[in-house]
Amino acid sequence: MSVSDRPILIKKVKKVSGGGHHGGAWKVAYADFVTAMMAFFLLMWLINTTDPEQKRGIAEYFAPASVSETTSGSGGILGGTSLGDDGVKSAGSQSVLEELAPEAPATDQTGSSLSSASDAALQAEIQKREAAEFASAAESLRQAMQSMPELAELSKQLIVDQTPEGLRIQLVDQEGRSMFDNNSARPNARAQVLLRAVAKVINQLPNRISITGHTSAAPGSSRASAPADWSLSSERANGSRLVLQGAGVDPDRVYSVAGKAGSDPLYPDDPTLAGNRRIAIVLLREAPVLPSDTSL
Repeated sequence: MSVSDRPILIKKVKKVSGGGHHGGAWKVAYADFVTAMMAFFLLMWLINTTDPEQKRGIAEYFAPASVSETTSGSGGILGGTSLGDDGVKSAGSQSVLEELAPEAPATDQTGSSLSSASDAALQAEIQKREAAEFASAAESLRQAMQSMPELAELSKQLIVDQTPEGLRIQLVDQEGRSMFDNNSARPNARAQVLLRAVAKVINQLPNRISITGHTSAAPGSSRASAPADWSLSSERANGSRLVLQGAGVDPDRVYSVAGKAGSDPLYPDDPTLAGNRRIAIVLLREAPVLPSDTSL
């Protein structure tokens, strides 16, 4: 047989990668699984190590509603602080209505609304958020008082608390540290600094405000209020209103300006104390506007 007549043999070699296994793709999937589990357990650990107040603060930070205009470390007297209990840029009670009252709630076959938020639940939610906003605003004001030298020395003349009416901010006299000159209705320089600081907080919240002036009883007098104290306390409340409006507070937000003379002393046991002379500014609790009929 000649060389040209020999049969041609073709040998095919099948290559098997990885020694017959499935390669390393399972390792990537397993690594992703381990990473996810580690993140999950880390989250559970963080949840168990934080107290309810911290959890509420974290939730409010990431919520879409707030009253803070800035999150920077600058920007004025309240720069770098968050006034909102709900995170950034609160729209007030309207945002709650938008969340809890969707435009097209589901209905059953009888046509009644299936919305889970009743009027009472909505009211409670709004009140809860409003109280949280008030608490955050009060804390921000206290921090501003401590952080700025021109306000730190006046911090003892500012009393902030929550009342059934709303968030009350009181500018009180101290012995030798009056908010007004004797028998004058114009706030002095010390009072104007405090009022401008209060205006920063007022401008962060949507609530209307009431301003009330108070005087103290004269030493040795049997009456809590002299006749002239009524007009003087009213004029001092109005003078405070003018300073607030000069600091940027919208005039339309002023609900009332009144004078109570010495009829409502801060220290009833001693109506003559200087602390009874004060200006009380209340950010009023606002009742939400609810539809008269929630059914379709």
